[in-house]
Amino acid sequence: MSYTDNTVTDNTTTDETVIEVSGLHKGYGGTEVLQGLDLSLGPGVHALLGPNGAGKTTLVNILTTLVPHDKGTVKVLGMDTRTDAHRIRHRISATGQFAAVDEVLTGRENLVMMARLLGLRPRAARRRADELLTRFDLEQAASRAARTYSGGMRRRLDLAVSLIWPPQALFLDEPTTGLDTRSRLALWEQIRALAAEGTNVFLTTQYLEEADQLADQIAVLDGGRIVANGTAAHLKALVGSDVVRALDAAGTVRREAPTDGTAADLARVTADLAATDPTWRVELHRPTLDDAFLQLTGHAATDAADPTDSATDEHDMILETTR
Repeated sequence: MSYTDNTVTDNTTTDETVIEVSGLHKGYGGTEVLQGLDLSLGPGVHALLGPNGAGKTTLVNILTTLVPHDKGTVKVLGMDTRTDAHRIRHRISATGQFAAVDEVLTGRENLVMMARLLGLRPRAARRRADELLTRFDLEQAASRAARTYSGGMRRRLDLAVSLIWPPQALFLDEPTTGLDTRSRLALWEQIRALAAEGTNVFLTTQYLEEADQLADQIAVLDGGRIVANGTAAHLKALVGSDVVRALDAAGTVRREAPTDGTAADLARVTADLAATDPTWRVELHRPTLDDAFLQLTGHAATDAADPTDSATDEHDMILETTR
């Protein structure tokens, strides 16, 4: 899409493949971070999960043309990141792990400044700023310096900046890291709204619940490659079926029995367990995304940042100034 003084026009591509990566290699200082990575994603919301140091931010930086790859083919919206970087930058937006706003300027001034840098005329820039302040519930704080904003408000302002020129694809690198629960849920609602409007979203996240709640498809990155890609339900199914657990009075799991989840099968399984010890308590356990992540990567999900990805400058993730 593009924004003019009069209207927002839709320039979306008809290509159903939003991201196409084949044989991608990328290394830093002799250490290969991405090793023959393949990934194909269509329209929608996509989440990238991976253990610490997997290279999630490295992949985002390559997709957004900030960092060149060593080998392989990378296409975004049908365009090659090597030969069509400028065209890609006109069609995407991105935000990094840290809010990239000018703390001295007010919320409105941040938006107007970026709008003017993008080529909007003064009146159009002010109008677009007001639209985004309203959308992200920042009107009451519009005249305050950004340094006075809470973490959640800064992230909302950061996302608003990335939407001055409505993108075909929006890249979010751990957008809710460090936010409290209320701020995280508010940002989720904005991401859902963008997706409903037709914006393709690619996000990395350290919160498995975030991927579970938001993503149409989830890719798991491990060992420099994509080891699984599918819906949350598909990834959970890789772990196995539902299980009925029998616990003793101390809460220790004494036995587990698989079940297909139907009433008849649950009755059969609980009857068998009761015949062994009628004092046991039973509970139904369904595979979670945490279970799938552990099985696929051998690592438990953590809330730690990705140290490998610190090799690149996260604050450079705002692309609008390069358009």
